[in-house]
Amino acid sequence: MTHTLTLQEIEQVTPDTYRLMFNRPEDFSFEAGQATEMAILKDGLRDEGRKFTMTSRPGDPHLEFVIKSYPDHEGVTAEIPNLQMTDQVSATDPFGAITDHGPGVFLAGGAGITPFISILRKQQQEGAGEARLIFANKSPEDIILRDMWQSMASVDETFVVDEGDAPDIRTGHIDKPMLEELIDEKDQPFYICGPHPFVDAVRDALGDIGVADDRIVTEKGW
Repeated sequence: MTHTLTLQEIEQVTPDTYRLMFNRPEDFSFEAGQATEMAILKDGLRDEGRKFTMTSRPGDPHLEFVIKSYPDHEGVTAEIPNLQMTDQVSATDPFGAITDHGPGVFLAGGAGITPFISILRKQQQEGAGEARLIFANKSPEDIILRDMWQSMASVDETFVVDEGDAPDIRTGHIDKPMLEELIDEKDQPFYICGPHPFVDAVRDALGDIGVADDRIVTEKGW
């Protein structure tokens, strides 16, 4: 089924990332972490569907998305900064294998943070327990919703960047030595989302420190 959503609010949250708020149809139900295929209802873009994750919680009255724009890629994400209030998009019924399996370790690369926004917001609302977030980006300026993560009492966050110098931020990559330092308990959910090379490298590093495959939550086929 396809739903029509109307843009109610748009806000820039990093130099190339935007928070978008839409109305929520009554028959649009989803699990925290799931996504929809969205297309912008403008000439030349109606048939250009792309996968985006809902970042609102399943019980929220609105639908929120946090979307990274790629101006050098023609199509949907390049158009995001140009959207105006009352512009419309189409959205399919939700799908996706990254859903809430309880508190654990969340490992994100760049825009791969989006499914974790909904899951961690939901867990905090429910008082589900402590979670650890390890979030990798190119630079400190690229950290999506940094203030929100630092304000969440139930989330112990570690920011990792490729370049840049800022307090309380590590420079480097998520690898076996870092995971050995940060993680004690192996028998808990380990969520991974990001570009394919990131997912593969982090999953291998988790295996190297003794995390079983059945404790890893990621998209099917990744």
